[in-house]
Amino acid sequence: MIKAITFDLWDTVIIDDSDEPKRKSMGIPSKSVERRDHVYAALKKIKPIPRMKVETAYNAVDAAFNHVWHNNHVTWSVKERLQLLLKALDRDLPEKDVLKLVQLHEEMELDIKPDLASGIMGALDILHRKYRLGIVSDTIFSPGHTLRRLLDHYRIKKYFDTFTFSDEIGRAKPDPAVFKAAANSLSVGIHEIVHIGDREEKDINGPHAVGAKAILTTVVKDRGSSSTKADAICADYMELSTIIEQLKK
Repeated sequence: MIKAITFDLWDTVIIDDSDEPKRKSMGIPSKSVERRDHVYAALKKIKPIPRMKVETAYNAVDAAFNHVWHNNHVTWSVKERLQLLLKALDRDLPEKDVLKLVQLHEEMELDIKPDLASGIMGALDILHRKYRLGIVSDTIFSPGHTLRRLLDHYRIKKYFDTFTFSDEIGRAKPDPAVFKAAANSLSVGIHEIVHIGDREEKDINGPHAVGAKAILTTVVKDRGSSSTKADAICADYMELSTIIEQLKK
């Protein structure tokens, strides 16, 4: 019996980096460049510093974040990342400047918004009438409170009964604690969930390890459908309801 459906967010519900072409057309730097610009400007205001030094330290912290994310299943907060960056640079900033940098990083996706995946709104409108729905997502720069605002902007937040974000529960996919927390929030057994996402390790292996079903979505990107161990593949969200019904047989 399937009683609940959980969705990954990036490249499942929202198209990751679909805001980058918009930024380019407006003559605005990429998010990666703008983040570094903000840090450089904040530090330079206090004391001169070579831009390349900031760039090198920022890249090193990014690499450390990715290592911990993939190997330890933890996503450091933006503030933790900035604190590591300042330590690496042997620099300090007033707390108000640090908090401003945190805000600039965390809310960047709200300034120029990425796009929804094709067909997702129609699929959610159908599915929420029959199942409890949740979001299960790792957070990289945009934390849970920002992502809720983004979903609300597109008027799809209302479809979800619960949200499980890595910055709020302290663990990231595919850690079993993530999917167990989602099941608890949805008031269903873990075996009564089907999770939908685009990454094999996080969105297929993760739920399978705790007894949930998993659907690989290729609506935005095909990340290995030819070799997936998913229970089903969804290439068109308007077929998702039918795919889930077939899994219940």
